[in-house]
Parts: sequence; structure tokens; C-alpha cells
Amino acid sequence: MNPTLKTFEGKLPLSILQEIEEKCLPAKQKKVAELALEEYARAKVEPGEAVGIVGAESMGEPGTQMTLNTFHFAGVAEMNVTMGLPRIIEILDGREKISTPMMEIFLKEPYNKGQDVKKVALMIKETKLGELVKEFIINLVEARIEAVLNEEKMKEIGITAAQIVKQVDAGVRDMIIKEKDNVLFMKVKGKDEKHLNEIYKLKEAVKETYVKGVKGINQVLPVKRKDEFIIITSGSNLKKILTLDFVDTARTTTNSIQEIAAVLGIEAARQAIINEVYKVIEAQGLNVDIRHIMLIADTMCANGKLRGITRYGIISGKSSVLARASFETPIKHLIDAALSGEKDKLDSVVENVMINQPIPIGTGLPHLIMKDEK
Repeated sequence: MNPTLKTFEGKLPLSILQEIEEKCLPAKQKKVAELALEEYARAKVEPGEAVGIVGAESMGEPGTQMTLNTFHFAGVAEMNVTMGLPRIIEILDGREKISTPMMEIFLKEPYNKGQDVKKVALMIKETKLGELVKEFIINLVEARIEAVLNEEKMKEIGITAAQIVKQVDAGVRDMIIKEKDNVLFMKVKGKDEKHLNEIYKLKEAVKETYVKGVKGINQVLPVKRKDEFIIITSGSNLKKILTLDFVDTARTTTNSIQEIAAVLGIEAARQAIINEVYKVIEAQGLNVDIRHIMLIADTMCANGKLRGITRYGIISGKSSVLARASFETPIKHLIDAALSGEKDKLDSVVENVMINQPIPIGTGLPHLIMKDEK
């Protein structure tokens, strides 16, 4: 590092110093570093600032102006994206199952230039047997189901009748399956063969049998973004998608925070919370400082696991009994604390507000200790 910039080590973050060295002429580096230090000092939070409350207010107030809308992709059925307040709630609750899971799959060359992009999209989409069958015929005399396969669709996704037989046989138990001239013949094994109810049950089970593609990806939509093609999906399966050789693993992402945490780890989940919340706020035309969102993301990921801002998540981890009781189910928390003999040291905001004491923030942060001279 430049000796001039070395004097700023410890005062400015290393990443800022490296950026100054890369982007500025040596003669100007000192002046830029001094200006950066001034700006950095102004950006710092004062000791004793109630950052949690400020962050909550800064997120809560614009949240009241958000609409409860859903964004719909034109021309594709079942491709909705939850936006606005419901999406913010979904993220901050840290939900396992979100209402509209979706992925943005970035592709490697030559697919990202548009070559065979539709073919690649169809390879990703989960295909069920029902989509590959022209018609189902129930043969009551033989007590079996006959499924006439659609050769065009089979060719489109690149699958043979033999592969379909193998997948259906593995997916549906207690069934005999045979294939002849692109027609599947299926029978219930070991049951009363003439029982009509069993045949109908088998037909419905067979329709939903997985045949090809990535499980969980219900719809695919190749779109052009700037100068490259990407695939937007309805449904999500990050773990499996990242194993495909034509996928750009560095940029492909999902809107399911829990899935990101499970596949890529807690640091990636923290960044995903920031990105997703910021995206929703920006789409609504609102303005919230990124640092408030970063604080919330840090709180959710602080102990290495993704925890929602709920009574089972972050609140359950608070050391203060009164703080836990102030959120939801107060009687339960107070009884549990009484039974286990917990003590509350009253060292945070909520519990001091509850018992009408000065709160340990701002001017209430320092304690004056005085020697009483006799």
C-alpha cells in the first residue's frame, strides 16, 4: 500500500483504502483519503444511539404506505411474484415456505446469447406424466389404464418411452406397467382388479408422477435482460440448479432466504435479506437507508442460523424476561421465568420502559460513579 495511505490504516476500513489506491492518482490520494475520513466519521452512529428503534421506525413508517399487490408475468399462467408488504413480512418472518418461490437462472455462453435457450429452459422445468399424455383411457374389461403418449412433446424435452416407463415405475408403487407403440398400459398390483375406485386413484397418482427436469420448478420463462438471456422460474430448487453445467453458479439466485441459508450459508442469507428487502422498497418508490436494512439482517443472522423476527425466532433468544413477555404470550414467559428462577438485569430499552426507569441510551447510557468522601 502507498505510504501516504498507510497513515490512514485503522482510521478507515481497508476496503475503502484499497479503492482509493486503485481509482485515484498518487498525488490526489491523500486529499481523497482525508475527505473519505470526514465522510466516514459523519456516517458513524453516535455512542448510545438507539439504532434498533430508529431502524424499526425507518422500516415501519414506509411499510404503512406499501401496497398489497402481486406482480404478474404477462403471458405465463401461475407466474406471480408477491410484492409490497406481504413480501416484507415473509422475509422478516424468515418463513420456510414462501407464497411465490422463484429463481433467476443466469446461463453460461453460448446459451446466455440466446442459443438453444428454450431447449435449456425445458430441460430445467419439472415435467409430470400428465403433460406428456394425449389421453387417458380407462379399460374396465381389462381393469387397466391406457395412456397415449404425445410424441411431439417427448421429442421437445428429449425423453423416450422407455425412460418414462422407468420413472413411472419408480414413482408409483403397487403397479404393473408396460409400453407398446407409445401407449402405456398400467394395472393395480395385488388389489381387487375390478375395483373402479382403485383404477381412478391410480390414474390421478400417475398423472402427477415426476418424469424429467428439476423438481420444484413448475414454470420457466426465458427473458432478455440487457444484452443476455436469463431464465426466470416459478418454483425453486437452488441445490439442484447449481449442479447443472450450463448454469452460471456465481449469479444464479432464488428469492427463498431459507434455501439460500441451507445451500450457501448464513453470510449469503444475510446479503439475500438485504437485497430482497431493498428490492421491494425500491419497487414501491420508497426510500430507506440501506443501513437500517443491514441492521435487521445482522440481527436475524447473528447466531449463525436464520431466525425470523417472531416469538419463536429472535425474541425467544432475548436474555430479558420482560422483553420476551412484551412481545407476545406474556403469561407463558413470566410463568416459565418464575419456575426456573430467572433474573432480569434490566440492561436494555424495553424492560426499563415497562418499569418506568431511564432507558440506557443517549444521555442515559453513561453511569456516574462518585466517591463519597467522609
